[in-house]
Amino acid sequence: MGDASKINSRITGFFKKSVEERQNIIQKLCNLNQEDIEYLKESTNTLDKAGQGHYIENTVAVMQVPLGIATNFSINGTDYLVPMAIEEASVVAAASNSAKVARTNGGFFTSSTPPIMIGQIQMINVPDPHNAREKILEHEQEIVELANEQDPILVKFGGGCQGINVKVLSNTMKGAMVITELLVDVRDAMGANAVNTMNEAVAQLLEKIVGGQALLRIISNLADRRLVRARAVFKANELETKDMKGEEVVNGILNAYAFAEADPYRCSTHNKGIMNGIDAVAIATAQDWRAIEAGAHTYAAVKVPGKYSSLTTWEKDVKGDLVGTIELPLAIGLVGGVARIHPLAQISFKILGLSVPGGALKLAEIMAAVGLAQNFGALRALATVGIQAGHMKLHARNLAASMGAKGVTIERIIEKISERKLKVTFDTVKEIYDEVKEEI
Repeated sequence: MGDASKINSRITGFFKKSVEERQNIIQKLCNLNQEDIEYLKESTNTLDKAGQGHYIENTVAVMQVPLGIATNFSINGTDYLVPMAIEEASVVAAASNSAKVARTNGGFFTSSTPPIMIGQIQMINVPDPHNAREKILEHEQEIVELANEQDPILVKFGGGCQGINVKVLSNTMKGAMVITELLVDVRDAMGANAVNTMNEAVAQLLEKIVGGQALLRIISNLADRRLVRARAVFKANELETKDMKGEEVVNGILNAYAFAEADPYRCSTHNKGIMNGIDAVAIATAQDWRAIEAGAHTYAAVKVPGKYSSLTTWEKDVKGDLVGTIELPLAIGLVGGVARIHPLAQISFKILGLSVPGGALKLAEIMAAVGLAQNFGALRALATVGIQAGHMKLHARNLAASMGAKGVTIERIIEKISERKLKVTFDTVKEIYDEVKEEI
């Protein structure tokens, strides 16, 4: 392995070189062996098939993530096979199992608001900020028209700037600021490029209207006008285990949910579990999952003033069954960006049966359903066998794989550990692996 302290990271023109040339440079500087470099080269096949030498600057390889299919999903009466890309085991299985339970009572039902994104233009050094706000509102029609001139294709398909909002931030650490927000229907796009282009054009007009200086001109990832919702009913009798009645499981889940709502430390992990499902679908379809994460967690922090809240709600209906709902902002796009050219994203769209127009909203609703399913699966595990049982099984699987075990051998190792109720350690897995090898 290369000594990082002896590497000179000042490489002139690295960005101008081909992927192969960069790989060769990294090989020499970091003492990578031939097996390492062959793996780097093999990993770039996806980029080559997409007709791209790279997606990001200084590309040397592709960090691969397994793409799985979640089964059993029924959403608004339609069945879906859901592509999910994630490195964490058990996520796809949990989503599939949860969807199986939900489908006995009709599956998931979803709804969404129009795909409105918010573009923000920050005005500083405005001498009379509240008066400036009124002036800007008086010019709303002119502002909207100028914004829409920037993207006539979006307007043609029914999108475009729908209006504005103006607010004064009176007490920032740098004094008063006037913030103009463009409300843009982005249709089947995520919307960043369209909105930011409109921001740039409108900023110049705002300076003429109110004076001062237009500084930041940027989209907001708190897309709280682009909300997606999903709901499902999980029958109590479907939740019974050999040790717990269905009613006990329902009550256990409700107590787990109450914990999350009351304590931000628990709620953080609770919402992370939701995003396990949503992010996995986002990655499989080449969405900006960082923007999705930022929007979701910010929404969780502001939807109830002064409180970080669960993105889901859980309650019991009159029959004693468990009812789950979810609501969060999801900025999803089928056109533009990497989603338009990445071959696996395009395959994922085909698997989901998505197309333009309307595919972006449908994908967002599918993601919300997966997030709700994922949360149910996690809460159910916590309220019954505990989350660690599943994780230790996965730990054993990973240990066995690191020792060279594959396929049936791994499954037999897991069976023996489970049957004997052994503690999962490296030595235990190694001992069982040696035993299984002799049997085979």
